[in-house]
Amino acid sequence: MAEGALDAAEEAVDLLLDSGRAPGDMLVITTGEPHPWATHELSFGEASYWAQHDSGDDVFYADAQAAERAGTRPVVVVAVNGGPESDTASALSVAQARAGALLIVCGDAQRINSALGAGV
Repeated sequence: MAEGALDAAEEAVDLLLDSGRAPGDMLVITTGEPHPWATHELSFGEASYWAQHDSGDDVFYADAQAAERAGTRPVVVVAVNGGPESDTASALSVAQARAGALLIVCGDAQRINSALGAGV
C-alpha cells in the first residue's frame, strides 16, 4: 500500500493541475521514502532545493522530517507511504497547519486513522 499512496498522491496532483490549480499552490509531503523529485533536487544541495520551495513556482515535495520547514500552500497532499507512525502523525499535523484551502491524504485508511487518533 505504501507505493500506492505515492501513486495516489501523484494522481491527485495531476487532477488538481488539470482542473486549473497552479503548480505553486501545492505541497506534497511523504512519510516514507522521499518522492523521486525531492531526491533528485536534493542531489544539487539543500540550498537549491529550498530555493525552489521559496520561489513557489512549482509543486514542492518534502518528506515528513523536512515538512515543518515548508511554508503554507493552498493545497497540501500527504502520501502516507511508509515510515514510522510518529512520522505519519507529524506529517498529518504539519499538513493540517500548512494547508490553506485543501488537504488530501493518500494511503492506508487504518494507518491514517491510527495516526489521527494519536493526537493529530
